[in-house]
Amino acid sequence: MLTPNLIKQEWIKSIRSQGFYRNALASFFIGIFVLYICGLLFFLGFSLNKILEKVPGEDTPMQLFNGAMIYLLLGGLTLRFLMQQLNTINLPSYQVLPLKRSTLINFLLLKPLASPANYALLLAVIPFAIRSVAGYYNGMVALRFVVAFELMVWFNSLLAAFLKRKFGGNLLSFFMVLGIIAIIVTLEYFRVFSLFALSKALFGFIVLSPVGLLLPLLAVAVAFMLNKWFFAQNYYPERFNRKLQTSKTATADLAFLNRFGIIGELISVEVKLMLRHKRTRSMLFLSIIFLFYGLLFYNNPHHAYGYGMLFFIAMFMTGILMYIYGQWSISWDSTHFDGLLTKNIPVPTYIKANYYLMLAFNVICFVLTTPYFLFGSTIVYMHLAAFLFNIGVNIYLLLFLATYNTKRVDLSRSSVMNYQGTTYKSFLIVLPIMFLPMLLVNVIAFFTSIGTALWTLAILGIIGLALRNPLINLCVKQFNNRKYVMAEGFREKE
Repeated sequence: MLTPNLIKQEWIKSIRSQGFYRNALASFFIGIFVLYICGLLFFLGFSLNKILEKVPGEDTPMQLFNGAMIYLLLGGLTLRFLMQQLNTINLPSYQVLPLKRSTLINFLLLKPLASPANYALLLAVIPFAIRSVAGYYNGMVALRFVVAFELMVWFNSLLAAFLKRKFGGNLLSFFMVLGIIAIIVTLEYFRVFSLFALSKALFGFIVLSPVGLLLPLLAVAVAFMLNKWFFAQNYYPERFNRKLQTSKTATADLAFLNRFGIIGELISVEVKLMLRHKRTRSMLFLSIIFLFYGLLFYNNPHHAYGYGMLFFIAMFMTGILMYIYGQWSISWDSTHFDGLLTKNIPVPTYIKANYYLMLAFNVICFVLTTPYFLFGSTIVYMHLAAFLFNIGVNIYLLLFLATYNTKRVDLSRSSVMNYQGTTYKSFLIVLPIMFLPMLLVNVIAFFTSIGTALWTLAILGIIGLALRNPLINLCVKQFNNRKYVMAEGFREKE
């Protein structure tokens, strides 16, 4: 009866929070997106058999799936390590009650396994098992295929939680994960050894052998015991406090920015804020992953996705840091916004600091995406036009529209699957900025040519750069009109 009571208390805690009903509209938009993703997965599950049957070779679709399974696991583990939000519970409030320590820890570890996200991929796996695995083999093999897949998802969830608790989400861990993946891909590419063949043999045994399911069960048990061991070592808060006292916070030495006066100091504070807080740091990691987005689309030499879509991808990659930071550029300061208003910091200086920081983000992303120029001259012109449009038009729109975000943002939380601080206004800000240029390119290219479309958007960006001072003054005026509304909203805690 104790575990149901804990679940009930967690549910009551959620529905009694101020943000539960206030976020109803944002949850509605998110729900539509989730339904869309679920539909895609379901469609993929029904189509996967035909897709894999077209792959050259004698392997059956299930063998090909088993061969790719190790990559799915590694990819899932990486994403979970970087983005998964750790489950927490207010242990001190329960430690004074006559509750067994093991009950609380088991609840803490097993609760994430009930998350719908752990079962979303079954929407694709079950149709594939019914249509393909049962067709090539039999119903029992199809059942073992589905069960084995879900057990590996549980293993990934528990292992990622352990690795994250043990090693944390700092920059060193992030680059270590990327390095391990790069080594594996390189070894596979140069055929030093084949993970695909190893994965096909291993998961083939798990699915086809009657005792094969013992292996993923054992993997889940090992991951669970690793988490239990971690909590046995770190159950009391004093352990964490000791760790915090001995650890060094990784913050960059940004003293060189002080030479640029108050604007430089404000930029330095914002960069340190991004590096020190979990949520902003997670977004920084996520931005680096999105820089590889172009590899999914630029490989097609005939640009089958259309010029509008290609421009959207170019704009997204060359401005990803700006988009993520910009829509909350003022909300990041929500916890100390009242303090900012009382300081001797002129509003134009504050707005310019945000402007130059977003401009720097754009330049960094543009430089990092220059290797895509190898895909041809069209991609070069796309990136140049997107870069100019970002720094000449979108940057002012983000600064202007960010004043409508009046919700306090908790920087201590992780960013992924965390919509704290997100309202329907967040979607209304991003949608026109991201999709109107794509529509514009499609329309102009349809009536004239892609060259004319890109020149049009590039010229709009150049005009925006030339009108920088009047446009920043417009943002300053908007900030002054909205600052007390924002301050009132930022004071409300969830």
